[in-house]
Amino acid sequence: MMVYVSLFLTYLKIGLFGFGGGYAMLSLIQHETVDIVHWGCTEPWLTQTQFTDIVAISQMTPGPIGINSATYIGYTVTGSIWGSIVATLAVCLPSFLLVLLVSRLILKNKENPIIKSIFRGLRPIAVGLIASAALLLMNKENFSDTTYSIAIAVASFILTYYIKLHPIFVIILAGIAGYIIY
Repeated sequence: MMVYVSLFLTYLKIGLFGFGGGYAMLSLIQHETVDIVHWGCTEPWLTQTQFTDIVAISQMTPGPIGINSATYIGYTVTGSIWGSIVATLAVCLPSFLLVLLVSRLILKNKENPIIKSIFRGLRPIAVGLIASAALLLMNKENFSDTTYSIAIAVASFILTYYIKLHPIFVIILAGIAGYIIY
């Protein structure tokens, strides 16, 4: 029972402070699931390899990565569907309540200089958190052979940013290249 309370409180905190969406949440999720030993546990919930696998699975399934990872980690930690439900509800609850309480206020005062300043301050935080997620994913589990991995990443960037190929096509090409190389 203690693991469910710990799971709920952990994902409530992630949902509350996860500005910028799922990728911005990744560093916080990684810290909470890989680095910290929670109540009623003798070791962290996940290893770095398990976390990397969960991120990959969460990216492949439809839906937001933060919610997908919460669902998967909740199941992994508890071994039951109830863990998935607890983690998913906890990560969604802060956003739901915040939108419910603040949306009318923001819409009514969207031209207010204070509201504009708040959002101008949140944008760099979101960019920093997303950059943190990119750095977090640059680990030995994702870059086993750095030369080829960096070449695929650079080629993907060039194809998407400069040549303007559709990202799905670039993902397919990167998958084919990974299959051939590795």
